[in-house]
Amino acid sequence: METLFQLDIPVLPKIGSGKVREIFDMGDELLIVSSDRVSAFDCILPNPIPFKGPVLTGLSKFWFELLSDVVPHHLLSIRGADLPDKLAEYRTLLNGRFMLVRKARPLAIECVVRGYLAGSGWKDYTATGEVCGHKLPSGLRQAEILPTPIFTPATKATTGHDENITRDQAAKLVGQAILDQAETISLKLYKRASAYAAERGIILADTKFEFGLDSDGTLIWIDEAFTPDSSRFWPKETYEIGTSPVSMDKQFVRDYLEGLDWDKTPPAPELPPYVIEGTTQRYLDAYQRLTGIAFALPE
Repeated sequence: METLFQLDIPVLPKIGSGKVREIFDMGDELLIVSSDRVSAFDCILPNPIPFKGPVLTGLSKFWFELLSDVVPHHLLSIRGADLPDKLAEYRTLLNGRFMLVRKARPLAIECVVRGYLAGSGWKDYTATGEVCGHKLPSGLRQAEILPTPIFTPATKATTGHDENITRDQAAKLVGQAILDQAETISLKLYKRASAYAAERGIILADTKFEFGLDSDGTLIWIDEAFTPDSSRFWPKETYEIGTSPVSMDKQFVRDYLEGLDWDKTPPAPELPPYVIEGTTQRYLDAYQRLTGIAFALPE
């Protein structure tokens, strides 16, 4: 299928454009379109990753539906037939990469759950022995499983890096009652998904969620769900404590960029074909192993 790097739909007002997604206002609903853009170190890279957007959309649909008994979600449809007639000319382009969703007021935090010591959590632990206010046992090694999954909220930066914050800081942003509810739901979602992934040979090391309040004030799950963009996936067969494990996400891109003489400021360098192809394969592999079916566009 054709890659999509950027999208404008003249008949719809665009209300948001992130590192990956374009968001359009459709009155009572939103149209969220996942492009094939990939970002690293807060820079959007110049090369799209084939199939990336559709994999994000398909996996989100899969997880939203699988875990709908835990928390309501915003997804209404990913079927082209459900798009209005005024978008008829865009149906082929959008097929597989859009979500029609309910509107919600997003919380001012990202809800991160960590089950293993990796990424910024590993860096914080080596410096302080803590991760976002959680005091952890001494002597833990990189990529080691934590005694129990921990909830580590973060700010939501429109530009630059999200920053890890403590629960007390998060409570000041969203209120204690909402934070408690979001933490309980996040941990339950993570435990359910990590057990499911483990049965399919994948370690779910950590993940992040976004929640919002709908028109009735109900907390709902929004944005994406357990994708290679929002989660750290490790194949069980290559997992090893004390190293940075082989990943099934965009860590492959980060690792390539780390080896370059690049100061991590725009413009980002071009990706070679083998990195683009390798990233596509990792996303497709994650989709197939988690869903149990080969990737295909929706009919």
